[in-house]
Order: sequence, then structure tokens, then C-alpha cells
Amino acid sequence: MRVHASAPKRRWPGVSSGGMKHGFVMAYGDARDAAELAPIAEAHGWDGFFVWESIWGIDAWVMLGAAAMTTERIRLGTMLTPLPRRKPWDVAGQVSTVDNLSGGRVILSVGLGVTGEDRFWLFEEDPGRKVRAELMDESLELLPHLWRDQPFEYSGKHYQARKIAELMPPAPPPPVQQPRVPTWVVGGWPRPKSMRRAALQDGWLPAYVGDGEVTPAVVAEGVDWIRKEREAHGLTMDGYDVVAEGMTPADDAKAADTVRPWADAGATWWVDADWSSMDPVAVRQAAERRLKAGPPRAD
Repeated sequence: MRVHASAPKRRWPGVSSGGMKHGFVMAYGDARDAAELAPIAEAHGWDGFFVWESIWGIDAWVMLGAAAMTTERIRLGTMLTPLPRRKPWDVAGQVSTVDNLSGGRVILSVGLGVTGEDRFWLFEEDPGRKVRAELMDESLELLPHLWRDQPFEYSGKHYQARKIAELMPPAPPPPVQQPRVPTWVVGGWPRPKSMRRAALQDGWLPAYVGDGEVTPAVVAEGVDWIRKEREAHGLTMDGYDVVAEGMTPADDAKAADTVRPWADAGATWWVDADWSSMDPVAVRQAAERRLKAGPPRAD
């Protein structure tokens, strides 16, 4: 694969700035819900507000754009974008648009996409994990170039880009965050190729391959592996994020006890997500209660 462009050498400082950060996932809702819930999250001390991105459903980036207009500080992102199912130039434009609208507050979370469930494959056949992984890798290579206001050439197995002298109408403005919008990637422990994909981006969304589940012990092993892998590529852990996801009830006075083992294992973000209902009324009511109770801070 070949990319031809004059790439800047700037180093993005990262998301984390000490201490665990706390995010919340709106499991279901529309743009109006996002515009109303995100400022509640911001007012009650949450650090991130995330929405689910579907293949056929309410547009996640419209929801995040609405949330950007009603907030000033909180990070905004997907949880998560099935990148191999999307055209990378479409994703780049949406992300850049919301990053500019929000003043540089977007986080892009990506994974291979769900396999084996008919409801996610209504319009196409699953090409298989191997092909989706290839599409993911090429998309991750393309995104930083699509986020710069410079023509470039790219030659891959699945995607190509031609350099032309002038593009009219012009490409979308680069995002505020440079050299790229922070990108969190699902990494399946203990598969080296999957873990390496996450290690060389800006954050790890832990998954476990095989029998078992993600636990603080798994996260601790994965963080140690990522640290060594990044060192081998001349990278540090400064600004690198490790994201733990779970659920803490609004009325749980000991919610911090649930989060603390993940922080001790090396997680830098706790993302609260309740996927138990898709009923819009129930989800909205539960979200307001949880957000107003504040994040389960363990530090």
C-alpha cells in the first residue's frame, strides 16, 4: 500500500490529562434527545457523551452535531462506528464537520462491526472478518490524509485515491484536532494483529477473543502488551486511552467501587452504558436519572 502526501510531523498530545475520565452512552434516542441530554451530562461532571452508530437507523453524526450546539466542554463521539461498513471519506467528512462545530471535541471509536446477526446484514453479505479487517486497516491509513487540506494519492487493495490539482467544491475543512481526531479502536485480546491495530492509534476498546470476558486482569495484561508495542514503534503511553465499559446504577452509593479495579488496571476512561432497553421513553428517563447522579468517580 502506498500513500503519497507531505505529512506533518506534529504530535497530537492525546485525550487524557491525568485521572480517569467518565463517559455516558445514550443507548437509544434521536438528535433532540442528544441535544437535551448532552448538556445535562456536561452540567453534572461527565467528560464524554457517546451515541450508538447503526447501519440503518438514526444518524449518529446528526445527533452529535446537535449535542455540539448545546455543550461547550464535554467530549462527543460514537460507541462505536463500524468503520469497514462505511466509506472512509464519508466518515472523514462527518467527523471533521462535527469536530469543527464543537471546537475540537470529537472522539472516533471504531470496530469491525457485528458479525453473525441478521439484523446487521440486511442489505449486503458479510465478506468475513478477514476482509473487514483489511478494510479497517486501509480506512485507518486513509483517515489522517482525508483530515488534511492537501491532495494525496493512495493505492490499496480495496481503496484508491487520485491526486488532482484542484477539487471543486473543495474538500471539507480539516478538523480542529491535528494531526488526526483521536481514534479508539477495538482490540481483541490476546490476538497480536488486532491488538497492534489498537496500539498504534489513540486508544484501546478492549474485547476478549475466545472463551472468557474482559476483566480488569485482562485489561492490565493488554495495557502491558500495548506499552511494549508502542515502545517498539517509538511511541509512549502519554495521551493514550484505555476504555472500560460497564453499568453503574444511579442510586448506587458504592458505584466507584465498581470502577476502581478498572482504573487500577490501567483504564483511563470509564464509559457507563445500559443496553437493557431500546424503548425510547424508558431509555430517556433512565439516562436523565443516571446523568444527574454524576459519574462514579474512583479518584
